[in-house]
Amino acid sequence: MNTRSNPFHAALLAIILIAPLVLAACGKSVGETIDDATITTRVKTSFVNDPAVGAMRIDVDTFKGIVTLSGRVKSKQEEQKAIELARKIRGVVDVKSTLQIEGGSRP
Repeated sequence: MNTRSNPFHAALLAIILIAPLVLAACGKSVGETIDDATITTRVKTSFVNDPAVGAMRIDVDTFKGIVTLSGRVKSKQEEQKAIELARKIRGVVDVKSTLQIEGGSRP
């Protein structure tokens, strides 16, 4: 048996030890985590590309395809537009809004 450390074996061991932790993280698989990150990026991009939505004031979080929007908007119309844009993104299961309307309160 070769007593020298083989980089391939070390990498394989690291993957074997880390994989279960990653798979169990937040109850999501690696694929779900990647999909959620992709959805979040696409939603934010759609906000940036729409002048009716203040993308920098809206936070987007995605968990298992459910998008949660938080932050501040200028009007109910802006909130509705953000929700509409998020719903159009492939992979979005549902959209929840906790957006606050500036100068007003949420009904």
